[in-house]
Amino acid sequence: MRVRRTFWVLLGLAVLFFIAARSPLMPLIAGQKNWTPEMQAVFLRPMYLLAGMMAVCAIWAFLSVRNLEVHRYARLLRHQVGQVFEERIEVTNHTRRMRLWMEVKDNSPLPASRGSKVLAGLGSRQARSYITRTQMIKRGGFPLGPTVVTSGDPFGLFAFSRTFPPEKMLVVLPYMVELAGFPIQPGMLPGGRALRRRSLEVSPHAASVREYAPGDPLSRIHWKTTARRDRLMVKEFEQDPQADVWIFVDALNSIQQAVSVPEETGAQNEFWTFFQKTDVTLPPHTFEYTVSSAASIANYFIRQGRPVGLACNGKSAAVHPAERGERQLSKILETLAFVTSDGETPLLGLLEAQAGRIPRGSTVVLVTAATDTTVDLSLDLLMRQDLRPIVVFVDPASFGSLLSPAAALTRTRARGVPAAIVRRDIPLEESLETGFFS
Repeated sequence: MRVRRTFWVLLGLAVLFFIAARSPLMPLIAGQKNWTPEMQAVFLRPMYLLAGMMAVCAIWAFLSVRNLEVHRYARLLRHQVGQVFEERIEVTNHTRRMRLWMEVKDNSPLPASRGSKVLAGLGSRQARSYITRTQMIKRGGFPLGPTVVTSGDPFGLFAFSRTFPPEKMLVVLPYMVELAGFPIQPGMLPGGRALRRRSLEVSPHAASVREYAPGDPLSRIHWKTTARRDRLMVKEFEQDPQADVWIFVDALNSIQQAVSVPEETGAQNEFWTFFQKTDVTLPPHTFEYTVSSAASIANYFIRQGRPVGLACNGKSAAVHPAERGERQLSKILETLAFVTSDGETPLLGLLEAQAGRIPRGSTVVLVTAATDTTVDLSLDLLMRQDLRPIVVFVDPASFGSLLSPAAALTRTRARGVPAAIVRRDIPLEESLETGFFS
């Protein structure tokens, strides 16, 4: 409960009326020896009226947030940075009393959320809903709530609030750009011997058959074997021998650099302004550019039909084996949505753990903000394993650091390894498409 200033004003008046009715000085001021009941009533009746009004307002305010329901509906709970999240918030009054006004406040941690609104005149057993639109500016997971409903009495003496916990989680995927091209060393696209590994994906390499299990798609049924054995049999496939693409994201905390900028103060009131989509810029942090670069590269290769794997050396290491398809892209983007730059193990340690599991001839893309010799040691390790490295440097100097990857870039290119630099003041697609040839 929140007591407003008006209550204290009325309480002060009631106290003054009571003092006036009981004070022995007031009859003398009025020219009388003692108070008569009629004269006391002049002061006591307003006091009783004010006290009764305050009691009624307190009960009214308490009941104003009872028997309410708030639900939040959204068609999609997975969006990408830069897209617009549309949500419908519905408030239902389950009583026969009319609610004069109520403030619906969205306390979701979603940046620039526009879910707060004031509703007036919610009738008996009536539901009121409104649409909110919020542009996504930060990746991660955000609960849709809590939602706080505040209402009070007609005179504004009291305000009661009720909190509705979040029911759903919004996942904001990292920002990524559509790449028209990305370098890859010639002759490393197809080829190689059969890997003899079972695959959940349909590939041109059928390995064997097995009995049908509930959930198997009908397209995998081998009808000849089914007719011969008189029971449903489905095909099993081997992994395509085409070389994989692995993306290693360097989340080491000590190499990251950020620029301090004032945070968003929140969204404007939609009652007075029209929603307008704006251009979204990445937060000025090297790791945000690292994540967006990795997401864009993964999207490019999966669109090309390549099997893509992901590894990240965050505090809790994340590894996704190489697979094809939209499902793999969704897993990679969701992992990148939650990963943070809190790693303590250098990228070289992650490569030593994973390089032996990557098929020979595969392409390994390193996305890092490192400027020291760690990159050189990583390249030596990959080339000894007969892997084809590509390096994307995120330049910490463009974020205010004194360190620059220019020397590491020169050493990398001297080895014949494609490399490019991503800078804060250059569009991401330009750096990833043409930076390898500059």
